[in-house]
Amino acid sequence: MGSFLSFGESSRRIAEADSVVVIGLGRFGGSVALELMASGTEVLGIDADPDRVQEMNGRLTQVVRADATKEEVLRQLAVHEFDRAVIAISGDLKVSILAASLLLQLDGPVIWAKATDEQHGRILEQLGVHHVIYPEKDMGRRVAHLVRGAAKDYLEVDEGYALVKVSAPSELHGTALGATHLRERHGVTIAARRDPAGAWEHADTATVLREGDTVLVIGPTKKVERFAQLR
Repeated sequence: MGSFLSFGESSRRIAEADSVVVIGLGRFGGSVALELMASGTEVLGIDADPDRVQEMNGRLTQVVRADATKEEVLRQLAVHEFDRAVIAISGDLKVSILAASLLLQLDGPVIWAKATDEQHGRILEQLGVHHVIYPEKDMGRRVAHLVRGAAKDYLEVDEGYALVKVSAPSELHGTALGATHLRERHGVTIAARRDPAGAWEHADTATVLREGDTVLVIGPTKKVERFAQLR
């Protein structure tokens, strides 16, 4: 596995590039790390579980078996030199909180931390974590909206505000969007359209929707949900 000193030298080289450190390589953390790699971002993965480290070996820029609750270890791995960090530790709230606290003390990367529930999230926010994320809760909301509506995809941009992908309703076919008074009638905005051939384009007041088009609609959650029900 090599020494932390040698890992630290390699980590510093990674930190100088477009890079992220991911602490916790379970289902969520591993998925984030691999997606980052696929998008061309260098990733240092850290986990205390030898099986997870072995599973990710060769798939990330660098993967290390280490205890992320020890300041000396984080310093040796040059974690404080990274611009961004994801704390994706599952199952042990104490470890997650300690790791977040240490990273904040090191005054290093901007932190995204996974919270398992509201209490965990509140503690992370009180510590000063920059971004607290709720993967299970957010996915549950997304699926619920997809199940109850006609949306093809759903993203809650913020509480009470959402972006949905839906089929263009027939009442908008053949008329320039500027003439439909969409915001006055439905309280939403169409940001983009995709034709049946799959080509996306920005939507503006001159855009004319046709049968078979798909649109991205943004607005208050309840209003975009109602819009998604239109046929």
